[in-house]
Amino acid sequence: MKNELEKAVFSKQLKEFAGTLAELISQGDEWTIRGFIDIFKNIYTISSDTKIISKILELHLFPHFLTFAESNGYIIELATYQNWYPDLTFISKSNPTIKFAVDLKTTCRDEEYPGFCNGFTLGSHGEYFLERTSTKNIQYPYSAYSGHFCLGIIYSRVQLDKNEETHIYSLDEIKTIPAVIRNFVFFAEEKWKIASDKGGSGNTANIGSIQKIDDILNGNGVFAKAGEELFDDYWANFGKIEIMTGEKRKKLSSFSEYLAYRGLSPELNNPKAPKRKIQ
Repeated sequence: MKNELEKAVFSKQLKEFAGTLAELISQGDEWTIRGFIDIFKNIYTISSDTKIISKILELHLFPHFLTFAESNGYIIELATYQNWYPDLTFISKSNPTIKFAVDLKTTCRDEEYPGFCNGFTLGSHGEYFLERTSTKNIQYPYSAYSGHFCLGIIYSRVQLDKNEETHIYSLDEIKTIPAVIRNFVFFAEEKWKIASDKGGSGNTANIGSIQKIDDILNGNGVFAKAGEELFDDYWANFGKIEIMTGEKRKKLSSFSEYLAYRGLSPELNNPKAPKRKIQ
């Protein structure tokens, strides 16, 4: 892999940076953002919709990303289009050939399963993942990046009652407005280290993450023992290779099946990474 030393340094810097973010956007354990304000100084509470929360969190954090980049000798380039990968491209000022992809991911804790979150997607395993020189839906070709990282936020949702959701507040009441999310945990990790062997949500070709919070924080995903090359090969062939199960053929759909198909040691599978719970 290219620029391994630079990647190790950037990884350490990004993880240290992630560890400082909770105190910058929360007070106590509650989010400091409480609503939208109009020109008449009316404040409207934020919806608990995860897409809205995710976007506002990104906007809230972006100035801190700029400070981080400047202090470590990088410039940030945003994705040209909303659906392009990655969210942020960090480009070394001293050597512009050194680039790091950083995707921002948010997810909430699963209150029904303590210790788990709802997980998130880790990018596509489609064209730009398969053809590493492709520029389709990606800021730079996949192979141009020296590392692919996820900076993630795990939080707990706060259930507001209807009066709190619809009440219009004044500036004088700002400290009484309830926070819609709380109890933040930030992490930064290479995406292959927190990947599962199952697809992400929706119908698109997305790589899914593991869901156990401790394993996410420790980079203990399905491929943690196998390495990035096998992660790449597994996802490049996901849904394509067929194997025999009894008298029927089925598409390969787990890393243990992949290892058997390739004739590799089953010990490369990570048994500590829990399976995605059944939804």
